[in-house]
Amino acid sequence: MTESRDSDITEAAEFQLEFADLPHLLRAWRAEAGAKLGRGKALPQKEVAQRMGVSERWYRALESGAQVPLTLDTLTQLAEALDLGPDERTALYWYRLSEVSDVERGADDGGRLGRLKDLVDSQTTFPAYLIDHAWNIITYNALMARWFPWVCEPEANLMRWVLLNPESREQIVDWRKQAALYLAQLRFALFRSPDDPTLNDLLTSVQHEPVCRE
Repeated sequence: MTESRDSDITEAAEFQLEFADLPHLLRAWRAEAGAKLGRGKALPQKEVAQRMGVSERWYRALESGAQVPLTLDTLTQLAEALDLGPDERTALYWYRLSEVSDVERGADDGGRLGRLKDLVDSQTTFPAYLIDHAWNIITYNALMARWFPWVCEPEANLMRWVLLNPESREQIVDWRKQAALYLAQLRFALFRSPDDPTLNDLLTSVQHEPVCRE
């Protein structure tokens, strides 16, 4: 990946965090698509609809914020019509497919969390752990505690350890590459839950770390 492409992805991710609703994103992506095609203006809604194989009325409703059903196939058609890059496609999928909040999922847990903890405990060959939406460690097995003692600490957090703990830079192969991936995950988590206090606390801490800020 070229440096210019890295810069484009970073700028796109920052833009997506600034506008956390689908209509804003679609309008921004139409403008970017027009620029990619050398149009000098945003791709018309009519052309986006034609590229998707839907009516212009349908696309206008989507961009106006109407509750339009979106299947995975439709999301793919939309991403292709707007020529979205990998980060933008992920933002689109996460926005539409992750609408149920973590609180709602927890309220309807049905014992799933307990079964997941049992699954982690049953792992005896490799370290295993369970995290929540903000990378807080929920549970871990004996090997994880032996190999990575930091998980036993109060309020242990995987994202914080990877990005801010000097030990991670010795234990993780190609740390800079892995750190970039974790930072991308944090950006999208903030895109999904911009007001989450734990995620924003992570962002503040990361921004004070010179290497991560770079």
